[in-house]
Amino acid sequence: MKNKLLTMKMVVASILTFSVTILNAQTQPFPANVTFTNGLMATNRADADATASYNTWKTNFVEACSNGRFRVKFDNALQTVSEGVAYGMLLTVYKADKVTFDGLWNYYKDNRNGNGVMNWKINGCSGTVGQNGATDAELDAAMALIVADYQWGSTGTINYRADALALIAAMKQHEVEANTFVLKPGDMFGGSALTNPSYFAPAYYRAYGVFSNDVTFWNNVATKAYDVINANLTTNNAVGGLVSDWCQASGAYSNQAGSYVNNGQRYTYDAARTPWRIATDYVWYGNTSGKTYAKKCSDFVRVTLGGTANIKDGYYQNGNLSGQWHNATFVGAFACAAMAGENQTHLNDSYTDLKNLNEPNSYFNHTLKTMYQFLLTGNFYLPSNAVLSNDGFSTNELLVELYPNPTSGLFTLSAPVASQVSVLDVHGKVVLEKNTTNLSSSIDMSTQASGIYFVKIKNENKLAFRKIVIN
Repeated sequence: MKNKLLTMKMVVASILTFSVTILNAQTQPFPANVTFTNGLMATNRADADATASYNTWKTNFVEACSNGRFRVKFDNALQTVSEGVAYGMLLTVYKADKVTFDGLWNYYKDNRNGNGVMNWKINGCSGTVGQNGATDAELDAAMALIVADYQWGSTGTINYRADALALIAAMKQHEVEANTFVLKPGDMFGGSALTNPSYFAPAYYRAYGVFSNDVTFWNNVATKAYDVINANLTTNNAVGGLVSDWCQASGAYSNQAGSYVNNGQRYTYDAARTPWRIATDYVWYGNTSGKTYAKKCSDFVRVTLGGTANIKDGYYQNGNLSGQWHNATFVGAFACAAMAGENQTHLNDSYTDLKNLNEPNSYFNHTLKTMYQFLLTGNFYLPSNAVLSNDGFSTNELLVELYPNPTSGLFTLSAPVASQVSVLDVHGKVVLEKNTTNLSSSIDMSTQASGIYFVKIKNENKLAFRKIVIN
């Protein structure tokens, strides 16, 4: 009898272990180590660098609250801002750290206002200090939820997909100005008279559009972001990509920015994040406007400043120095821009510069250092559930067909002559590339493993994606 009971206990324990394993399984364990098809990647990059920064960030800034909640300590460690929670959600979901991710998202939800967005500053684990939302937090949180749906699915305790769609809808209603597509800096203020270029995340907008089947709207928000950035650079005779912290949609300085540092008219700690956000649009989507802007930023550092070692923490838009510190917030964003800068040595130097900066107790500098390192090492990637909502999508009416689908490996692609074709696996890794020379091309995937793949077809400024299933 004892042996039978022991055997039964062992079986039950095995089942429980198996169940826990299934519940905590993820689509993409860290490191993803994706090689982006657009731009350069540092040849000296290492996943261990991103891991080391992440571990320091988590140790120094993540604090447990009750009921499985987690918060991220702000500069004032007794407080938490929505921006920090959202940064934490991105870091933990890409690191496949489900427990911490869920705790951060539940903390976010505990502190929402009536519009469904988190109040921007909280006293410790509870107690609103700063009311209403800051849009950059919503942007990062929504993207993190999309990655969470990809990582863990949405049939568990938290329905990541439903939560992502609800947050995207809240942003559309409350944080994008009606009829203009200008991103508001918060749910209760801003718009054409006051916006923040460093909040602009066109790569996310494209993902939201696919994920929520609202491509036209979110592509318009992305287009408007570039319109505002370019207007700001032109209107203020800016050098390189030195956007101002705050501005009007026209690009001019805003008379509503009087309460911000330098009236929001310089490239300082808000604007510094812009090269990272825009570089992401280029490496994820190959967007030419993203490449143009990011290269301006990279060339400013490489040519005008003479290299990454000379970066300081603030500039007038004409390129004159206003800062004094060399830190990760500025160095890392420019390093990301160097992925579009077409100079491998400069990118490698920028990567090393960022890696060697040691600011473990600075909330902003170290958090952003970790975020930048995730992108630079291929661990901040576009998940497949934000590439195709159903079978595919096209932009600018690029017409393509592929058949048969599913296939045993060989299929025919009908697309314009001289199209660039890339086939990607579910992790975004390119497994096949070719250029079409006829209207009908044969694609041979017979040597690839069975599963879902994505076919990217680009012709001039037109783009299409299609899903293909290999049996």
